[in-house]
Amino acid sequence: MDFTFTEEQKMLKTMVEDFAAKELEPIAAQIDEEARFPAESVRKMASLGLTGLGFPEEYGGSGGGTTEFCIAIEEIGRVCAATSAILLASSGLATEPICIHGNEAQKKRFVTPVATGEKLASFALTEAGAGSDPAALETTATRRNNGYVLNGTKIFITNGAEAGVMLVFATVDKSLRHKGITAFVVEKDTPGLSVGKHEHKMGIRASSTVELIFEDCFVPEENRLGNEGDGFEIAINAIDISRVAVAAQALGIAQGAFDKALPYARERQQFGQPIANFQAIQWMLADMATQIDAARLLTYRAACLQDGGRPFVKEASMAKVFAAETAKMVTNNAIQIYGGYGYVKEYPLERYLRDAKITEIYEGTSEMQRMTIARQLIKEG
Repeated sequence: MDFTFTEEQKMLKTMVEDFAAKELEPIAAQIDEEARFPAESVRKMASLGLTGLGFPEEYGGSGGGTTEFCIAIEEIGRVCAATSAILLASSGLATEPICIHGNEAQKKRFVTPVATGEKLASFALTEAGAGSDPAALETTATRRNNGYVLNGTKIFITNGAEAGVMLVFATVDKSLRHKGITAFVVEKDTPGLSVGKHEHKMGIRASSTVELIFEDCFVPEENRLGNEGDGFEIAINAIDISRVAVAAQALGIAQGAFDKALPYARERQQFGQPIANFQAIQWMLADMATQIDAARLLTYRAACLQDGGRPFVKEASMAKVFAAETAKMVTNNAIQIYGGYGYVKEYPLERYLRDAKITEIYEGTSEMQRMTIARQLIKEG
């Protein structure tokens, strides 16, 4: 399997790398410190067509597939993981399912404004009692007057405060468990929808994470995605696809930390020589580089399989769990190489470490990834 990028993909990588260096890196520390949503950066990503990656041109998209989207997420994540989380959640996790499962009217109405950057999107599945077990969700959808009334609360919703389009999951019958879950597209300012608590997070602080409250929120039937009971499969498929992008995000975080650690090790003098001359530091750098390379191969293998329409669920989970744990290891070692300087906010490595942790949690914890990998292995055997 050849993972060499095409000329178009190389051009995309160069463009995003340049954008990230000029527009995102200079403000990354400040927006993290202030937990400030980078609205201007999102508009600039839209102007470059990054919000439309993976979507057909007929819906305002820039074309390409998972590989192109991962290239963008990796390069953005290399300097600002919070900004990559915004793009990942909006164009990937929340809108890709509408493009896959929606009818023509829904695609034009909901996919187009996200692809062009006119609106952001959010994916509202998680609840206090329904995290790794989405079948346990409590939000209800009751039929009424050619539509549904939603009641319930969602938590940890990325982009929830800014999103104009929200993909929301609710059950039409709790007794049916996962078979009752149904997907709806809810627009901002719909009566009965409100934003609750804003989470004060450890990492990706410039990306908003909020509670969404639905109180007799009426959604017309034409906003239902698929049929009643299709929601569970839609949600799981969306998360499976998004795991590849989360792996790319973790890869970007790891690469960004390594890019800081290597030149520092060459320049930092102790005992009359660069610390890169010491075997302990050399072995750290060797392990960091090796795991980053392995994570990159796993990530783009999964992206290649998905783009080719081949089974990719096991490979996506492998990529995510390995890249996430690589990001944790690399950022921790990068701080160790910097010593005391790595621990202070004047340098970016403590932010990289804080940002890396979330990649082991969202879109399925590392423990859930191992369960998925094991199930797939047993099934294949």
